[in-house]
Amino acid sequence: MNATTPATGLTATAVAPATTVTTTTDAAEIVVDAHDLRKNFGSTEVLKGIDLTVTKGEVVCIIGPSGAGKSTLLRCLNGLETPTSGSIVVNGHDLGDKATNIDKVREQIGMVFQHFNLFPNMSVEENITLAPTMVRKVPKAEAHETALRLLKLVGLEEKIDARPASLSGGQKQRVAIARALAMNPAVMLFDEATSALDPEMVGDVLGVIERLAERGMTMILVTHEMGFAREVASRVIFTDAGVIDEEGTPDEIFGNPQSERLKSFLSKVL
Repeated sequence: MNATTPATGLTATAVAPATTVTTTTDAAEIVVDAHDLRKNFGSTEVLKGIDLTVTKGEVVCIIGPSGAGKSTLLRCLNGLETPTSGSIVVNGHDLGDKATNIDKVREQIGMVFQHFNLFPNMSVEENITLAPTMVRKVPKAEAHETALRLLKLVGLEEKIDARPASLSGGQKQRVAIARALAMNPAVMLFDEATSALDPEMVGDVLGVIERLAERGMTMILVTHEMGFAREVASRVIFTDAGVIDEEGTPDEIFGNPQSERLKSFLSKVL
């Protein structure tokens, strides 16, 4: 029940009774397309008919109260949870098709969690190069060069030989971002990537994500950082009780919210 601009960000205005304006999105530009997505855990319905289309280069920030289904939505998009019903297509691959190799599709999806999930017995470089060399059979020399490039991007090239235990929380999360990027994903998913960090470390991680946005990376972020969403997002989606209550541009969502539920939420977090 979207109350503002639809996913394309375009509106059609009738200038005469016989005039019809139609907008379409090039299918080649669609990276994620979820339709009527529902997810139950036992008798509890967590997602209640989510429709979400994300195009190449978009930065979509998902906001909302705890328990709104935001993280469950991301886990469904990444194949970590199986929807109860509905469809998900990622980069042209239907996750519900039995012929689809889910593991192969997940290679195209980068995921960054609240907690960093680094391998403690491996160096930073080994954490970054493990998946490319083991899964995609990238030559070690090439994987090493990629690791160097990505560590430079996240500002940690000097930590290439360090173990995770020697890193701060913010540094670990930046390594986790570099690790996800090493698989050259079509889309990056961030599940509250800064919520486990001390406040002074949040800015470094958000800075990396902002640089990715500037480079045209397609991203879907669940976040509580309203200022970041306002500055960086192409589109903001407000979810509540398992549904999309309202969506639009940052200016629309933060500057002119329509639903009473969104107005109430923003009054408590801004």
